[in-house]
Amino acid sequence: MPKAGRYEGNDGRVVEEEQKSIALDRILDAWDDALGDGCEPDHIATAAIFAALTDMIDAYGEEPVAEMAESLPERIRKGEFSMREGQAH
Repeated sequence: MPKAGRYEGNDGRVVEEEQKSIALDRILDAWDDALGDGCEPDHIATAAIFAALTDMIDAYGEEPVAEMAESLPERIRKGEFSMREGQAH
């Protein structure tokens, strides 16, 4: 059941943008936990990318995920994934 203050659609489910926000919060919390346990950021990142890709491949198949991955270099260069202050978003 969604927590109070979360946006729900007509069917009572948390709307997509809110789901994305909740998911990112949970992943960042897990990332911080792993850092606290002594894991190196590069190892956490590799594990997170592996988990994301395997889940997406299970859901969409290899070819659609490969096509999505082909767009990543351009999106990275444009700063879409940069979260540090002063970097493009």
